[in-house]
Amino acid sequence: MIFTVTFNPSLDYVVEVEDFTLGRTNRTVSEEIVPGGKGINVSTMLTHLGIENTALGFTAGFTGEEISRGLERIGVKAEFIHLSKGNSRINLKLKSVEGTEINGQGPEIKEARITELMNRLEVLKEGDILVLGGSIPATMPDSIYRDIMKRLAGRGVHIVVDATKELLLNVLEYQPFLIKPNKDELEEIFSVKLQSREEILHYADKLREMGAENVLVSLGGEGAILIAADGKVYDTPVPKGELVNGVGAGDSMVAGFLRGWLLDGEYRTAFYMGVAAGSASAFSKHLAKKEDVETLYRELVEGAE
Repeated sequence: MIFTVTFNPSLDYVVEVEDFTLGRTNRTVSEEIVPGGKGINVSTMLTHLGIENTALGFTAGFTGEEISRGLERIGVKAEFIHLSKGNSRINLKLKSVEGTEINGQGPEIKEARITELMNRLEVLKEGDILVLGGSIPATMPDSIYRDIMKRLAGRGVHIVVDATKELLLNVLEYQPFLIKPNKDELEEIFSVKLQSREEILHYADKLREMGAENVLVSLGGEGAILIAADGKVYDTPVPKGELVNGVGAGDSMVAGFLRGWLLDGEYRTAFYMGVAAGSASAFSKHLAKKEDVETLYRELVEGAE
């Protein structure tokens, strides 16, 4: 069974404005509202790929209720803990200005509700997969990822962590099954400027030496690199296609990696399926569909032979 945890899910209000101008009233030419958050994106993509999973986390207020309804429409099984106070956050994504977004704070999560989530994770057993992704609310301890991994240590649960700097570094001693830093995050972690794939590979390998089993580095338009648990290195450029929407591409890569690994237990399959899923979502308006991922997967495998 696969579980994802999103501590601070959101409703993403995605808008497009022609000729966006600061200080003036701008009117949208397109808009949509979708459930957001790294774990939620992974759950959605896994569902698209035909992999059963359960999304866990916290929701609050009318926005939290809409997050749950949105996931139900997609077909994602969600078992959120609904908080009695506050509202889940709304994140504004402005498509007209690349990389521009305004993210909300989210509700306060008290210790008793964190304990409730911890107790729900007690059902995980050997062979299950847990995906921990994204930021955490300011009201939660920054050790939460580490606390979860410590609690589950020794159970044979495969844990994926997609987080930045301290959230990531704090869990390495518990040997996460997969981590997925990008180039910028590698630079931040090691306080370096990376100029070549050789340098990227060097610092990715440091993370493996520090405890991570598999280190998957997403390089955006330059492809991806995997240092696998067996020591093998996989490297590929991205398949040809037009960038339409980069939001969720990294989360799709995680979902694709897991699907590939579940197919045959081979890291080569997992790597190419991950790159295919991430690229297919980047080439799509929304998170990609299964057929698009499989088409790109075949192209990548054929190109590598």
